[in-house]
Amino acid sequence: MAQPLVVKKDDDLDEEEYYSPFLGIEKGAVLQEARVFHDPQLDARRCCQVITKLLYLLNQGDTFTKVEATEVFFATTKLFQSKDAGLRRMVYLMIKELSPSADEVIIVTSSLMKDMNSKTDMYRANAIRVLCRIIDSTLLTQIERYLKQAIVDKNPVVASAALVSGIYLLQTSPEVVKRWSNEVQEAVQSRLGLVQFHALALLHQIRQNDRLAVSKLVTSLTRGSVRSPLAQCLLIRYTSQVMFSDSAKLHLDRYLIHECHPQVIRESSMNSQGGDRPFFDFLESCLRNKAEMVILEAARAITELNGVTSRELTPAITVLQLFLSSSKPVLRFAAVRTLNKVASTHPLAVTNCNIDMESLISDQNRSIATLAITTLLKTGNESSVDRLMKQMTNFMSDIADEFKIVVVEAIRSLCLKFPLKYRSLMNFLSNILREEGGFEYKKAIVDSIIILIKDIPDAKESGLFHLCEFIEDCEFTYLSTQILHFLGNEGPKTSDPSKYIRYIYNRVILENATVRASAVSTLAKFGALVDSLKPRIFVLLRRCLFDGDDEVRDRATLYLKLLGGEATVGETEKDVNEFLFGSFDIPLVNLETSLRNYEPSEAPFDISSVSLETKSQPLAEKKTTGKKPTGPASALSGPVPTVDASYEKLLSSIPEFAGFGKLFKSSAPVELTEAETEYSVNVVKHIYDGHVVLQYNCTNTIPEQLLEEVVVFVDASEADEFSEVATKSLRSLPYDSPGQTFVAFEKLEGVPATGKFSNILKFIVKEVDPSTGEADDDGVEDEYQLEDLEITSADYMLRVGVSNFRNAWESMDPESERVDEYGLGVRESLAEAVSAVISILGMQPCEGTDVVPSNSRSHTCLLSGVFIGNVKVLVRLSFGLSGPKEVAMKLAVRSDDPEISDKIHEIVANG
Repeated sequence: MAQPLVVKKDDDLDEEEYYSPFLGIEKGAVLQEARVFHDPQLDARRCCQVITKLLYLLNQGDTFTKVEATEVFFATTKLFQSKDAGLRRMVYLMIKELSPSADEVIIVTSSLMKDMNSKTDMYRANAIRVLCRIIDSTLLTQIERYLKQAIVDKNPVVASAALVSGIYLLQTSPEVVKRWSNEVQEAVQSRLGLVQFHALALLHQIRQNDRLAVSKLVTSLTRGSVRSPLAQCLLIRYTSQVMFSDSAKLHLDRYLIHECHPQVIRESSMNSQGGDRPFFDFLESCLRNKAEMVILEAARAITELNGVTSRELTPAITVLQLFLSSSKPVLRFAAVRTLNKVASTHPLAVTNCNIDMESLISDQNRSIATLAITTLLKTGNESSVDRLMKQMTNFMSDIADEFKIVVVEAIRSLCLKFPLKYRSLMNFLSNILREEGGFEYKKAIVDSIIILIKDIPDAKESGLFHLCEFIEDCEFTYLSTQILHFLGNEGPKTSDPSKYIRYIYNRVILENATVRASAVSTLAKFGALVDSLKPRIFVLLRRCLFDGDDEVRDRATLYLKLLGGEATVGETEKDVNEFLFGSFDIPLVNLETSLRNYEPSEAPFDISSVSLETKSQPLAEKKTTGKKPTGPASALSGPVPTVDASYEKLLSSIPEFAGFGKLFKSSAPVELTEAETEYSVNVVKHIYDGHVVLQYNCTNTIPEQLLEEVVVFVDASEADEFSEVATKSLRSLPYDSPGQTFVAFEKLEGVPATGKFSNILKFIVKEVDPSTGEADDDGVEDEYQLEDLEITSADYMLRVGVSNFRNAWESMDPESERVDEYGLGVRESLAEAVSAVISILGMQPCEGTDVVPSNSRSHTCLLSGVFIGNVKVLVRLSFGLSGPKEVAMKLAVRSDDPEISDKIHEIVANG
């Protein structure tokens, strides 16, 4: 039975429910009703009702069997004999939804072609739409002439139907549609608005893979031949895309130069300061258009341009300011939403609109009011903060949680912008924290207060007090544990830590087991850092030994022994603090995988065997027609390197490599051949303290050949720091059966040696009889040139994340810190510079800092990793635009070894 479509009224108005008119219909009953299609005297109204029910069933997910679909289809074709226009339209819909098979299409094609040449325009347009949805490429060539005529038809409904059908057919029969270019070009010049809109959309799709053709199309149309407001909006979008693609091409050219010339981290002033904007005048002229939709589209396009300046923004901001006082809600919404986005990158440019936006705070549309207040928060100055807070007090109670979250995030940004105003802003956040609200809303407030405490030292005391007040009556376990954890890290560092103990111990008495366990850990942190509180903490922890939950009791027991010096991890005060406050560097996913793979034995589970590497999910799989190598060769499909257990097992089983020690890192496979070549080869770089092993994964893709004595000859003339010590060849490589050959090099222990290696695949090839599968006895020596391979400094760095970068940074010895500044030259954007430096260092971005906001002029990126020798390294990168596009970078490094900190600077300086 089909599910009823229930539409519930607003609870405040009535609890009654509306029910769908199709409630309770069954497929079997409707199929029985479809017999009316066979009546000699057709009842058009009754037939329309039955078709409506059938369409409802299809759109609700009901499926017809092949027999049922065929019966309904043939019955529907009989309705062509009716002259009723309404029934004919329903017949078109039914045929389109049924998607008849190739055999059935022939039956209805003649009727549809007859309608396509009918004198009734409504029949013609609908027949074209249906035909193009159900026919294949063979039948399409038969009606192509009619479709070309329809594109230039005087009737706009017919012409639009043909153009829209062309957009659909472009997916299935692109070669046919591309032959219509002349007719579509003619339709673009039409004076009929809808025809011009659809023609422009189709013409752009025909040429979309040819960047030059699209650029020429946009150039010709921006001279004034497009009059339809819809088509003008489309043209503005295409213009923006061309401008963006030109910018992207410039970015790609610079990237290729960067790849060819590795000295990328250097002072540079040779690059141009950026190109002209040949289409900017067109966008600016659209701001003076009569159609409001065109003005808005042009303003939005200008504000979203890469590297747009304040001067270029001025005309767009001016027209958007006029829309703020419009009587139409949709215009006010569109204008304030666009200004809200602009305020994130160019707040000064939007300042002139503040008076107009203040009047929108009381707008009946809460979406408009929310956008207005958040924009004001982004553009306001220090003197206007108090006035805004007063206006927002009443405003917050009238909007939904999703809008409140947006406001909270804007307040947080404002507080970071004006730290001297933290008292009023912190009080506002604490007041709304006490009000009713859902989890996401409360979490946004708590996160904001925590960020303000971290970034504004003066706000710590008041912020912690507000959080303590909140957990007294918090209904969300997650937030309670989050606050307790934060309180344990920051509370002991305040002037009077003892005042927080009451709030923490109340959680032990009043809360659920999860919160109680978190409170016990927080108490232990106070005991570890504040000696004067330790006796009182001991008393409270002993009371927790009688708790009803085993987790709470176990934690209390552990911490009592730890603080009393009885536990093995607590031999010194530093060990205790490391255990309590140290970050858990092992990724939980890796730990879970290792525990699942652990086979019970006499040897206990060794946590040091768990990989510290952070594995990333690949964004896309590389598509190849051949099969991928299996086993160790395919163990790593993602772009991020890791130490894989299968690699360790494989390498340790080879006598030549068994004495190399513990494997530090294995890279992702690097392709040395193009896709679909005779032989597929990729290489994995295995890094040891004093050696590098290159594992070449080979696949023979030729069925008629058998390869024997396969080996890779490696020329290390451009890698002076390496000396070859061992080679392991592959005895036999049959068709489509992956195998491995190895080459090992020695280097100075602990030194991140770099170099470039050229590779030649050498083998003996034997012909294979396809009928018997047997190879010839005699073979011919042959070789195959492979791509060059580079070992870079990034290969000696493990991507290991940290859960709390700030705590990890502060826990490292400040004496190991090394700071220097670098000029990165002219860059397309900060994002390009950030990506280049991360690539050079090969480290793991922390806390999402690898993502650079659009049009941002400064950015801080946090990186972590483990350098060869198991040396933990933390990097803080500060980027800024020192000129129009000149990027400057400040690099701060802390590590367990000051020499490694110097080495990181050396790596960056050498690029």
